Amino acid sequence: MKRTTLTFYGGVNEIGGNKILLEDGDTRVFLDFGMSFAGESMYFSGYLTPRGVNGAGDYLEFDLLPRINGLYAEDMLKNTGIKYAQPSIDAVVLSHPHVDHVGYLPFVDENILIYCGECTKTIIDAMQESGRINFGEHRFHTFRTGRIVKVGNLEIEPVHVDHSVPGAYGFIIHTSRGSIVYSGDFRVHGPMGHMTREFAIKASQSDPVAMVSEGTRICPEESQVIHSESKVKAESNDVVSNTSKLVVVAFYSRDIDRFKTFYEIAKNNDRKFVIPLKLAYLLNRLKTDKELKDKIPDVTNDDTVLLYKKRKKTGEFVESDYYKWERNFLDKAVNYKFVHENQSRILFDLDLVEFTELIDVRPSQGHFIHSMSEPFSEEDVTADVMRRWLDHFGLKFHQIHASGHCPSKDLAEIVDQIQPKQLIPIHTEYPALFKKLFGYLDVKIVERGKSYAF
Repeated sequence: MKRTTLTFYGGVNEIGGNKILLEDGDTRVFLDFGMSFAGESMYFSGYLTPRGVNGAGDYLEFDLLPRINGLYAEDMLKNTGIKYAQPSIDAVVLSHPHVDHVGYLPFVDENILIYCGECTKTIIDAMQESGRINFGEHRFHTFRTGRIVKVGNLEIEPVHVDHSVPGAYGFIIHTSRGSIVYSGDFRVHGPMGHMTREFAIKASQSDPVAMVSEGTRICPEESQVIHSESKVKAESNDVVSNTSKLVVVAFYSRDIDRFKTFYEIAKNNDRKFVIPLKLAYLLNRLKTDKELKDKIPDVTNDDTVLLYKKRKKTGEFVESDYYKWERNFLDKAVNYKFVHENQSRILFDLDLVEFTELIDVRPSQGHFIHSMSEPFSEEDVTADVMRRWLDHFGLKFHQIHASGHCPSKDLAEIVDQIQPKQLIPIHTEYPALFKKLFGYLDVKIVERGKSYAF
């Protein structure tokens, strides 16, 4: 019988960074290939960053990437001492487009096939076109729930789940040793929680030999309140409806549920929702998705939405200052002067890394709604820096957030329904707590870089 193994090159004792190699006989597939925020923070900080000119070299130096022949593009191996080899990996299968699951994809040989959901591909394209990250010229094959992906010996069944980004999937992978369930990232308390429950039903029907489960929120004390999206809307609306001051909000740019929440709050309170050009571009691209086109406002024509243009190059807001992808949105864009002069009529979406815009906006005090979780994202700054900025400009802080991940109670319910013969916790800083939470199951605590056979 063919040998089936899992090797974990990321997501071990950390939140994110998932890179899981599944081998079944001669078939070799990576489940996600994400950036390790925790790993990178150990060696890089601020202006000390990996050198783009050195390809994968700086990452390989500190084992942030696995040393596997036939995985990386030839130009990514310059100055590494590793000789280029033809691809030995059949495919990379992506669960969703968060950077901690797709961020190291640029290093992968472009001859290796990439499988992902249709919406994930749209978001990846938007990220690349708007200059956030260059993924290269990979060959993508897309899927939706119900389509079986066949790669060598494997049959991979993607099933939608609810997460803080559209188009997220879990996988039921049929191997020669039985089915293996990979959760990706999921929750049941979000607006589309029924999708996660559908995934759990299908996964349980496969009688899995193993489940590789995320455990982001499994920790000694779950101190942070897990709101629902409706609770986020209600509490945020209270803040906005009870002030005549400027209200600034910060949320993850690809959290479309959160965008819709604040859009509705702005509309209900007769405020303009001022959003960044990059978010406008992403939303415009997502309008092409057949399942999302009727669920997202047309930000180029909607009266509630205005777009925010920063000072660039000349500082005079001339069209030539902006990238080509930005120019299509400038007719509807406002600048800091407009925001300053209309503070009582605006809900201002400002990324944390763009706080310098507050220096130009000069708010007359006001409120700041932090609708994000812990700093596990490229869009975060440290809490102490954020607080200093808010204190300086007299913005009252409000933490109002609904996590993209299950609390322990919900996760326990899902795992109990799926009933895997073996449970493998990843995407968590406290994998050992799974033994306490799931004492009735065979919980396997894995080590980074070690292979486990079934």
